[in-house]
Amino acid sequence: MKLAERAEKLMGMSPEIWQRHANPWSGWSRVAALPLISLALWCRIWIGGWALLPFAIALLWLWVNPRLFPPPSDTHNWMSQGVLGERVWLNRQKVPIPQHHLRMGHILNTVSALACILWLAGLVWLNVWATLFGMSMIMLAKLWFVDRMVWLYADMQPNHPEYAAWMKHRGQTAPN
Repeated sequence: MKLAERAEKLMGMSPEIWQRHANPWSGWSRVAALPLISLALWCRIWIGGWALLPFAIALLWLWVNPRLFPPPSDTHNWMSQGVLGERVWLNRQKVPIPQHHLRMGHILNTVSALACILWLAGLVWLNVWATLFGMSMIMLAKLWFVDRMVWLYADMQPNHPEYAAWMKHRGQTAPN
């Protein structure tokens, strides 16, 4: 099982929760998670062990967030389609995706992983520039990945009825 599949399993992402996560409020509000985690870990210099409290709250936010918002009434927006594309990406073992999407997805995830090393080093050694640069690169790679997932979803959904059923139009009830 790959890291992404483990994360999905850990998050308990059922089809219903994926529908809720496709709400653009869910996707956009998650963008704040990494800066909050960074601040929580950095604040250990001011509040010591109490820094675990804001850190735990930020991690809890990552789990609660996809469950917090209702399914969107319309998925014709960038963030919703990015989330739908992530579902397609995670299902790539069962339904193969085009090579150009696979290659770019792996490249962007590698960039994010390398930036994560810099970010963590910055947090450990309290180097503000390493922390900020690493965090910025992680976020940039993630947003670029989401953009690729929009493209992946657009390429895949016309030929796969299950994927096409995820697209919602205003006034339509939620698909499974």
